[in-house]
Amino acid sequence: MLSPTSEGMLLTPTIEAGASTSARTTVEATDGKINGDSSDSAVQMKKRLGLLEGVAIILGIIIGSGIFVSPKGVIQEVEAVGTSLIIWVMCGLLSMIGALCYAELGTSIPQSGGDYAYILEAFGHLPAFLFLWDAMMIFVPTTNAIMGLTFASYVLQPFFSGECKIPELAKQLLAAVTICFLTYLNSYYMKVTTKMQNIIMFTKVGALLMIIVMGIIWMLLGNVDNFYKPFDNTETDPGKFAVAFYSGIFSYAGWNYLNFMTEELQNPYKNLPRAIYISLPLVTIIYVLANMSYLAVLSHKEMMASDAIAVTFGDKVLGVWSVIIPIMVAISSFGGLSVHIMTSSRMCFVGARNGHMPALLAHINVKSYTPLPSLFFLCILSIVMLVCGDVYVLITYSSIVESFFIMLSVSAILYFRYKRPNMERPIKSKFHRFHCFHRFITIKQYFL
Repeated sequence: MLSPTSEGMLLTPTIEAGASTSARTTVEATDGKINGDSSDSAVQMKKRLGLLEGVAIILGIIIGSGIFVSPKGVIQEVEAVGTSLIIWVMCGLLSMIGALCYAELGTSIPQSGGDYAYILEAFGHLPAFLFLWDAMMIFVPTTNAIMGLTFASYVLQPFFSGECKIPELAKQLLAAVTICFLTYLNSYYMKVTTKMQNIIMFTKVGALLMIIVMGIIWMLLGNVDNFYKPFDNTETDPGKFAVAFYSGIFSYAGWNYLNFMTEELQNPYKNLPRAIYISLPLVTIIYVLANMSYLAVLSHKEMMASDAIAVTFGDKVLGVWSVIIPIMVAISSFGGLSVHIMTSSRMCFVGARNGHMPALLAHINVKSYTPLPSLFFLCILSIVMLVCGDVYVLITYSSIVESFFIMLSVSAILYFRYKRPNMERPIKSKFHRFHCFHRFITIKQYFL
């Protein structure tokens, strides 16, 4: 094993008794070495992600399972078609604003770890420590559980038609097996994983485009009754409206996950913002159109009764070809789960590297150059979260916590603009002149 000296430097590697140079041999990645020291004695993450891989990661994590689950969570709270669509548009706009902020943060602080790195840089160790443990113990494993259960639902749904519901134990077992398999794949076969993401990205976009096209055709045939008086019976309870909003936000969640892997991104100053600029508008347009298709084809009662909305949609409009939908959705959910496992493990790794998690989690496998201990740690926590089989409870549970810390991360921009006006911001000049938000937070610089 490689072990650090008291000052954090790496010593010459020595192999433990009985150990081989296989995947069991790991190396502790210290802060100084990972952040750019090219010394031969350092083992660090490889820069193997280009622009296409960056877009695939963002689309892969956003278009994972949420869009195939959350539409039910939104409509069951607001109970009106028009209000539901407005929530989806608002969630998309909010996500785009957040993504612009993360583009600046990611290029100003080019470190892996995403929110954790930005909170640490802006507010110090205690807030970063609290965020990291909340992330690792709550919303990261919870999101893995949600994606695993969604994948299991769509795989098993064709075998349980009519009044017969999918047994909860069957969903939980299949989800657990899937999480374990993808953890193994991300641990030892990163090249396979990144190539798989590029393929799955086109598959999941294709699945949603199919839903959109079928919905448009359905509406052109005159089936627009569901949009008659779209705001009637809108729920006015603020609590239910908030839960609906969180369900929508969950579907957009993931636009900040490429920031977790900044150190593995080629030319991050260009590819990080470009990947964000390409992905977010595309996702927002696709999501709003997909929800219009769902709401045009399925009535309120049909959406409430369905555990797999896209499958129910396919059964109604595709007939015998409806089997295509669950296959494509299952592939999409599978890819989203794989990306989430890959990216979130980097945040755990960086936290351990800074001493905020057990030191064991700051090790890299010398054969595959992946944070093996962090991957398996999160795998165990994700399986524990599967005990709760209610996806909508898990969505609300994770979204509230994650949204709070995202707001804290975004507030770091305000902090840096005030405290560090001369801080290097590679992409600031590209958009701060065109956005009122960024003009507001740079006002101090104009008057001093």
